[in-house]
Amino acid sequence: MNKQEQATQFAICIYTHDSDLLTPRMVYRVLPDEDAAKSNYIRVIDNEGEDYLYPADYFVLADLPRSVTTRILPVFHTA
Repeated sequence: MNKQEQATQFAICIYTHDSDLLTPRMVYRVLPDEDAAKSNYIRVIDNEGEDYLYPADYFVLADLPRSVTTRILPVFHTA
């Protein structure tokens, strides 16, 4: 596993106020943001392909197996 795969996190959306930006039950790539986490926010790549802060309560972090992460990571790079 390379360093990028180790650092890559994913989250599943469980709630949203704007279905154009987030879709419940969809997996999103999480970008590290320590300042946001201190305020109970999470930075994700949303449906528009932009990284944005959303309330952490909108998501559940997903601990995906390495075999899954390896296969889906390229999809997030092309978005």
